[in-house]
Amino acid sequence: MNWLKKYFGPSTLVTAAFIGPGTLTVCTLSGANFGYTLLWVLLFATIATIVLQEMTARLGLITQKGLGEAIRSQIENPIARSTAIVLVFTAIIIGNAAYEAGNISGAVLGIEGVFGTTLPWPVIIGVISFAVLFAGKFKHIEQILVVLVIIMSIVFVATAIIIKPDVSAIFSGLFIPSFTDKNQLAILGLIGTTIVPYNLFLHASSVSQKWKSEDDLGDLQKENAVAIGLGGLISMAIVITSAATIYGMGVSGINDMASQLEPLLGSWSKYFLATGLFAAGISSSITAPLAAAYTARGIFGWNTDTNDNRFRTVWIFILVIGTTFSMAGYKPIQVIQVAQIANGILLPVIVFFLIYLCNKKELLDKYVNKSWQNALAGLVVIISLIVSFRSLNSVFNFI
Repeated sequence: MNWLKKYFGPSTLVTAAFIGPGTLTVCTLSGANFGYTLLWVLLFATIATIVLQEMTARLGLITQKGLGEAIRSQIENPIARSTAIVLVFTAIIIGNAAYEAGNISGAVLGIEGVFGTTLPWPVIIGVISFAVLFAGKFKHIEQILVVLVIIMSIVFVATAIIIKPDVSAIFSGLFIPSFTDKNQLAILGLIGTTIVPYNLFLHASSVSQKWKSEDDLGDLQKENAVAIGLGGLISMAIVITSAATIYGMGVSGINDMASQLEPLLGSWSKYFLATGLFAAGISSSITAPLAAAYTARGIFGWNTDTNDNRFRTVWIFILVIGTTFSMAGYKPIQVIQVAQIANGILLPVIVFFLIYLCNKKELLDKYVNKSWQNALAGLVVIISLIVSFRSLNSVFNFI
């Protein structure tokens, strides 16, 4: 089983974190509304995620520090450092609060699909998440998420094969970009649900738990590519199944979402998807606040453990905001979709600082970025900025 340990670790945690309610929902909506035409976004986003997560993991391996700590220690000018800390912290807080609302709403969507709306599910889920975080029982989260990723990958990939989709349309969607006024928000949502800003912090902080030496870099890169590639495959399979089964039908609830799995699971599809959404929502609702707290600890230089009141204040704030928005009466699918769009908008801020750090020779020496890594990371920033501006412009009529 040594080969299994080699290819599954911190990167699998990252994959499982982005294969949550947001990915299930946004990818289903993408296939249902636009067919196969946005598969190219997932291909680009998956490749970009592999590159960006390798950058932050390499940073964590070589320096044995988190991304937040590196930002704080490597910007010497006090004004520039303070500005960077405020920007990064604000982006993480806003992004994670939005993401948390989507996580809890996803868990609610799943549990209501089975038990109905008889209980205040957002509060119950928030209390469960609070109890786990307060008790500090984080070690088993990775194992749960790994199992979830494997189950979801088997079901969606198997369904994508069974339904015999239009292969030519799939290849067209993968390699011929489609960009219109109608699909801008969908593109931003797909980017935001795949390249998750807080995962860049989570990965850098967690990589030292498994990888200790510079000699491990090759194995780390293989694990990263395999795990993130699997996540991209799952995302594409969700788009393919929804495009082949519910294209043009509209999606308003879990029954509509679950119908894409009926070719494989039949009448059990609703219960499987409900369980998957609930489990993914609970897992992610724990991971997102924790990642925000780790980020705050790193960028503010708190030399404390997870029981420190400042650390707890950050994750409690994220959890309360997420629970509050989930209770506000908005439809869960809408909350989840907005959360992914928010992540896509905030992404360029984090990637900018990651590129800066991964090009510092005094920090990484011979392990600094190669030109092609800078080019692809820069492309992520440019595309995210363009799509964000056009999307916001179309929504708020800035021009």
